Amino acid sequence: MPGDDLDGFYDEAPCGFVSTLLDGTIVKVNATLLSWLGCGGAELVGRRRFADLLTPGSRLFHETRCAPLLRLQNEVKGIAADMRAADGAVVPVLVTFVVKNGRDGVPPLIRITVFDARERRAYEKELLEARRTADRERDRLRLLVGGLQRSLLPASLAVPPGMTTASLYHMASPDEVGGDFYDLFPLSGDRWGFFLGDVRGKGVAAAAVTAAARYTLRAAAVYDSGPIAVLRNLNAVVHQDYGSPGHRHCTVIFGVLERRGSGWTATVASGGHPPVLVVRADGSAAYHTTDGGTLIGILAAPRLVARTISLEAGDTMILYSDGLTEARTSAGERYGDQALLQFVRERGPTGAAAAVDALAGLLATFAEVDDDVAVIALTVGEETPAVGRR
Repeated sequence: MPGDDLDGFYDEAPCGFVSTLLDGTIVKVNATLLSWLGCGGAELVGRRRFADLLTPGSRLFHETRCAPLLRLQNEVKGIAADMRAADGAVVPVLVTFVVKNGRDGVPPLIRITVFDARERRAYEKELLEARRTADRERDRLRLLVGGLQRSLLPASLAVPPGMTTASLYHMASPDEVGGDFYDLFPLSGDRWGFFLGDVRGKGVAAAAVTAAARYTLRAAAVYDSGPIAVLRNLNAVVHQDYGSPGHRHCTVIFGVLERRGSGWTATVASGGHPPVLVVRADGSAAYHTTDGGTLIGILAAPRLVARTISLEAGDTMILYSDGLTEARTSAGERYGDQALLQFVRERGPTGAAAAVDALAGLLATFAEVDDDVAVIALTVGEETPAVGRR
């Protein structure tokens, strides 16, 4: 390549070239960088140091970080900096420094390559603003999701006379409304209704089914509190209004508490829901299943089975959604019903609040909880204010 072409390539390269002495004094600069800065070579060569071309912040970084590092390893690459043009404008750049050792009496030089980063900096600012906008939208969404989720749950559980109650709701994601729901409420006479359910899916569609299920269960229980009759009414609503085309369905356990002498009986029916877990006053624990109950909303005429559970002083009844037993342990395995039963047995006799606290602690140990978790616990004992966790 002819010499004038080499000079032209250097001077008109798409990047800036600067050569300086070891103290930073400029000895050569190409036309590209001069055009970015809006000044002539005579203003810089032999008169200014490279650091003089930088803004105060970039100059401080250069002198305290780049220059010492360059002395140690003779090369520093890809440093983001701001240069100050003659008109005061800031020119974002990326700079690479390489020390060229001199020969035959030629002093060593620092060769500097400067890349125009204005478009990149503008793009980064756009990305940053987009990120901030996304963060604001996410925070707004989470606020809305949290408010909607709270509206689908009771503010606190009612407390039947002579019992204590506690509840837990764990959201798997703050960005989506879950489908778990529960309630405990008085019926006529000395009877109380309770339920806990889980709607398939998440989001607004699941929230609509959750709201419908919660209010249908309460209304149906007032009309006919028999657990099977209540679940049949709920099934009719879900199957007719939400069963297609999205195939929405839910699992639910519904029961009625009635006082019997010094204790209570709980008559429960389940539509495909995990069984009731009862911890006795002596510390023993067992599931009380309602085998054969089908999912709510799948069939026009579901098969439902009821059973009665006797509860005496010190006994605790626990209802939960399958997000608890389907959570993954640190080994990556599903936790499972038997592990939950063993966990409860190891803790012996318990009250409602202690049971909920223990299950909240258990949730914190899991590696992954990918579904919402709802728990309610009821203990036969002295009346105390309800405890709730959401």
